[in-house]
Amino acid sequence: MRLIFVNRFYWPETPATSQLLTDLAEHLAAQGHEVHVITSHPGPPAIPLTATRHRVQISRVRGTRHQQRGALGKACDFFTFYLGALWRLFRLTRRQSIIIALTDPPLFGIGAAWIAGARGARLIHWIQDIYPELAIELTAHRWLRITRPWRNAAWAAADHCVTLGEEMAAVIAAAGVPHTAISVIPNWAPVGLAPAPAAALAALREEWGLGQAMVVAYSGNFGRVHDLASVIALATTLRDEPEIAFVFIGTGAQHSALEAEARGRGLTRVTFLPAQSRARLGTALGVGDVHLVTLRRGCEHLVFPSKLYGICAVARPLIFIGPQDCEIAGLINQHGIGWSVDPAEPARLVALIRSLATDASLRAAGGTAAARFHARHTFADAASQWDARLRSLGAHPPTTPFTSPPLQP
Repeated sequence: MRLIFVNRFYWPETPATSQLLTDLAEHLAAQGHEVHVITSHPGPPAIPLTATRHRVQISRVRGTRHQQRGALGKACDFFTFYLGALWRLFRLTRRQSIIIALTDPPLFGIGAAWIAGARGARLIHWIQDIYPELAIELTAHRWLRITRPWRNAAWAAADHCVTLGEEMAAVIAAAGVPHTAISVIPNWAPVGLAPAPAAALAALREEWGLGQAMVVAYSGNFGRVHDLASVIALATTLRDEPEIAFVFIGTGAQHSALEAEARGRGLTRVTFLPAQSRARLGTALGVGDVHLVTLRRGCEHLVFPSKLYGICAVARPLIFIGPQDCEIAGLINQHGIGWSVDPAEPARLVALIRSLATDASLRAAGGTAAARFHARHTFADAASQWDARLRSLGAHPPTTPFTSPPLQP
């Protein structure tokens, strides 16, 4: 099959969708498929616009990179990549190609649906985040609802929609996509991620100045979908307890404000570190004795925090801070891989951290359950589901071409 993926990030960059796409694209290329990836150019001149790595043909689109300069800069990044990627996709697509459009930039699937219809290609939406609803929830810009009919029409025109959880699948079904055209294929831990040797963990703890403290870690994107105010409040309450340290690893929209808040409160037991390379990820995650996963209320059915899989891969327990009636909270409770706490219960959260700091067996039990969970949710499982879905798609003709809907909210 001729497969064309579109996502704003790909190897050698390290955002979560980049690592997921790299794993899947290289797997499919190794199966003998012709795999193309259209992605953005990270900037350094030494990185070529076109390259082939592990049989995957990479086409990089030049555009702006202002993601750390607020909403306007991010919108500019989205827009410039959207236009360049559409043109590259139009040129690469052949009849019977299969386009797999991710959701970065948001709503790229609308343009992908038009190209698939024009070229007689098949289309899969790989829905990592649900827009425009997520943007409306985070910004209160209700005018964005005008894009829903276009998004719904693009979903309906596709051959299939793949998403991450049952709650997200329910949103897609409510938009008019038949259940038979929706698959839930969870994300996975980066291929090769595993618990690091004790000596490597000890060396990194020393490098980061963590001593013998229990480390509460937050690793990943500092996006606005995450409730990080609760984490700073937690660190403030525990500021005078030297046996507990907090480590934030990564970057994102909330990073600067969060670091400034921690500095302003004099939180000397809070350390901020840059995103770690994939080669060092297992050790960096392993330094955390317990990890935090957070979600703002209202976002739980629009996104799934897939960092859960990486945490479990290194056999560490986690604490979910967010709505208790959502899918991820149920998953944690069902498998015993950690604890789930409502942000409206800060005293319970503080008590839990103190218990974990004094009871290593409690942490160990959560880590053992996390390792079992990882063994049942590997990349091999996800790849098998993708293989089956693509085989099924290849046996049927493309769906009805995309047609523009009426412009209404």
